[in-house]
Amino acid sequence: MITSFLLKSLDRSIIAVVAILLGLSIAVPALNLLTAPDHPLHVPTYLVSLFGKYLTYALLALALDLVWGFCGILSLGHAAFFALGGYAMGMYLMRQIGARGSYGNPLLPDFMVFLNWKELPWFWQGFDMFWFAALMVVLVPGLLAFVFGWFAFRSRVNGVYLSIITQAMTYALLLAFFRNDMGFGGNNGLTDFKDVLGFNIQAPGTRAALFAASAVTLALCLVLTTAIVRSKYGKVLVAVRDAESRTRFLGYRVEHIKLFAFTVSAMMAGVAGALYVPQVGIINPGEFEPGNSIEVVIWTAVGGRGTLIGPIVGAILVNGGKSIFTAAFPEFWLFALGGLFVFVTLFLPKGVVGTVSAYLARRKAHRRAADADNARDALVAKPMAAE
Repeated sequence: MITSFLLKSLDRSIIAVVAILLGLSIAVPALNLLTAPDHPLHVPTYLVSLFGKYLTYALLALALDLVWGFCGILSLGHAAFFALGGYAMGMYLMRQIGARGSYGNPLLPDFMVFLNWKELPWFWQGFDMFWFAALMVVLVPGLLAFVFGWFAFRSRVNGVYLSIITQAMTYALLLAFFRNDMGFGGNNGLTDFKDVLGFNIQAPGTRAALFAASAVTLALCLVLTTAIVRSKYGKVLVAVRDAESRTRFLGYRVEHIKLFAFTVSAMMAGVAGALYVPQVGIINPGEFEPGNSIEVVIWTAVGGRGTLIGPIVGAILVNGGKSIFTAAFPEFWLFALGGLFVFVTLFLPKGVVGTVSAYLARRKAHRRAADADNARDALVAKPMAAE
């Protein structure tokens, strides 16, 4: 029943993107592991990790699109959910180091030994088990989003005010995680990972598997998000975006509708952060930077909010451009990013995917109109020919 519901919500464009992602999950690892380094189709290991990072960013942008594109909630705090998921995975990876750390302590991570901690904090308990860490990856961001949203939406905080308090939440977490006595590595964060699920995290095979996991997870989340927004609940979600007061007067509990979308979006962001950390090898408080949340908004706007596919395209395009331009013109990148956002706002308000979709829809409508005119002319011409 659930499978049928998910499949019925997909159209050809979503199916095509899912097929591309699943194809990449096989093709990229194969080109990395099965081809010689001098082969023209060989994909180097560093590019596998880089592409995997882009896919985690795409998942984060997709999570934002669920609340911004379909519910009208401009969250400037999604970097916090992303970072919390990353820290949960980082804690698991730190526990896997064991006695191989610089200080040889089988229980305490190196930074705790350096800071003269005597025992493992209670909130680190259980992170030596992958299933527990995976549960925390979705539970911690989801719980924070639920509590935050419960108070914010019940208080009917909307618009720019909601954006400001989500950014304030992110900044508060940034300051908290910078503190050494919080037990999360302070300014340096968590790094020097060795293994994930018993496999060497630096091995090409592990890197390829992490890329494949990122691609498959993005595909699954795209299917899930599509099913949500095209269900009956999704129609009410769009109604809340377009006319919140009218939707409330019709008897819907608007705060509950917003809360569900916000919580699911935060969980998706946490999963993106968990996939990000083992591929980049570090997680630190810098991931909570409010500027990171603003970048996610730019990715979504460039690709086209409210399109589902657009945020994926936008995240990959912008970050791909960032990798190229920061190497060629590092001092001009921020100006280019700001200019890109202004250009999209003024000339492509629907984003890249939204603009292309609108053009194709107009073209299809014109073709249908032309076919109808031709059919009408043919019907008129038949009686005249008979005479």
